[in-house]
Amino acid sequence: MKFKDSIRFKFVSTLAVLILFTIFLCWFMNKTFFTGYYEKTKINTLGQMYEDTCDIFNDFMNSAEPLEEDKDSEKLEKLQREFEVNLERMSADKNVSLNVFTLVYTSLLGSPKIATFFPYEKMTDQQQKILYERTMKYFNSSIDGDPLVRTQRYSIYKVKDERTKSFYLELWGNTAENGKGSYVYLRSSFEAMKESVDISNKFLAYIGIVTTLIGMTIMFFISRSFTRPIMQLSNVAKSMTDLNFNVKYQGNSKDEVGVLGNSINILSEKLETTISELKSANNELQRDIENKIQIDEMRKEFLSNVTHELKTPIALIQGYAEGLQVNINDDQESRDFYCEVIMDEAAKMNNMVKKLLSLNHIESGTSIVEFERFDMVAVIKSVLDSTEILFQQKNVICDFKYEDPIYVWADEYMIEEVVTNYISNALNHVNYANIIEIKLIEMDGKLRVAVYNTGDLIPEEDIDKVWIKFFKVDKARTREYGGSGIGLSIVKAIMEAHNQRYGVQNRVNGVEFWFECDRKNE
Repeated sequence: MKFKDSIRFKFVSTLAVLILFTIFLCWFMNKTFFTGYYEKTKINTLGQMYEDTCDIFNDFMNSAEPLEEDKDSEKLEKLQREFEVNLERMSADKNVSLNVFTLVYTSLLGSPKIATFFPYEKMTDQQQKILYERTMKYFNSSIDGDPLVRTQRYSIYKVKDERTKSFYLELWGNTAENGKGSYVYLRSSFEAMKESVDISNKFLAYIGIVTTLIGMTIMFFISRSFTRPIMQLSNVAKSMTDLNFNVKYQGNSKDEVGVLGNSINILSEKLETTISELKSANNELQRDIENKIQIDEMRKEFLSNVTHELKTPIALIQGYAEGLQVNINDDQESRDFYCEVIMDEAAKMNNMVKKLLSLNHIESGTSIVEFERFDMVAVIKSVLDSTEILFQQKNVICDFKYEDPIYVWADEYMIEEVVTNYISNALNHVNYANIIEIKLIEMDGKLRVAVYNTGDLIPEEDIDKVWIKFFKVDKARTREYGGSGIGLSIVKAIMEAHNQRYGVQNRVNGVEFWFECDRKNE
């Protein structure tokens, strides 16, 4: 992120603009309104100073008159000093020039002269001249401009001194309400105020620049404390967009950012839980879909295989039945042959249907595995006895040399089905030396039953497919031995229902099928 796009930049720039705006506003207010405000304040100051001067002067006159009658010069001088000190202090505090005087006429036709009460020391001729000129202008109403304030006792003017080209505020008044007392003349410089305002504005501008720079620097570093948790929240949010919910907000503040961080942590945990649940549900749904697809494929394959397996016997039955119907052969021997073929093919179809039903029961779980202790040797001998005629017909040698009982823990009926299918499969594929060998191998609490037959090996690419329904390695030999391709699928279903291992492997000059059961000696 570029710095100009960051919150820190916005903080710093906002503070700078705020400081500059505040300084500009102060400068503008000073420039626009301070003159009027200062003038009004000064007028009020002059008015109040006039009232105070009158009070001090009248008190002085009232106290001095008895002393003059008593000719007590010492007390009179003391009173005069107190009067002088009070007016000097007031004049200095207010920075206002103060004169209290009276006009004395020496003759009826002559011009009056000024006799001052304050300042008490004798004024110079130049000072008396200036005061006299100003007084005459006042009495003759020839002061330039209208008075800013006019009352019964005093008037205030804003005048320009032509000698100094400066503006002043002047107050003219009388100590007596009837106008027959002494005169009060107050004068305050107006130009000093303007200079002060200009200097103040310049100083304010300098201070503003320095304050802005200092404020921006301070805010630049302070803003880190605000932006750091925000950047941390941003990283947490980015991690959440990548579905990484291990990144958490680590702040422990109690402010709004801290509350937001805790809320995001809670949101992250809930999102993680929800997404995990959704993934689980999605995986479950995907498995269901895959299972459905697999079931559909198995159903299609099953129908195709069943149709293919039933097509030939049905065609044979139909053909021979039609031959019998039209008496294609007149001799009894031919009719008997036709009937035997029909019965044989019907028996094959019946056997295949029974195996399919048995396989369906096992795979669907409707056939419950009933565990019991039984003798594996006895089961194998029983199967060999029932298939002895097949061994004789094919001149197959059976190698099984076990006499002592070996007990296992399994479903005897289902295991007998496995042994029957293995031996039947061996009889169907035995070749060359025509030997079938059955071995019992004890290992780690298990009993492995292995059925080996000499003959052709199973191609490596087909060795894992022999457990699939209707799969046949040599499809050309199917009709010869009547195999349906279901027996090994039944073996697979039974062994998986027992949670036991099973398998097939090529050996020298033949193939060996095996399965395992738990030993049960007692």
